[in-house]
Amino acid sequence: MTDTTKDERLSYEQARAELASVVERLEAGGTSLEESLALWERGEDLAGICQRWLDGARARIDAARQRAED
Repeated sequence: MTDTTKDERLSYEQARAELASVVERLEAGGTSLEESLALWERGEDLAGICQRWLDGARARIDAARQRAED
């Protein structure tokens, strides 16, 4: 299983928790430039996963509201 496939299986809560951990590590400092860049990239990936979950939730809410209005 590739990392992308594993990432797509993360729940919103899992992605958010890992993102919080990445942010903590970046804020703590003490990492090399290479490690910091890798953490930043991981954080961007995780933020994208969270955004996709939120976008999907918004679409479902909008659809439910539309059905309720009809």
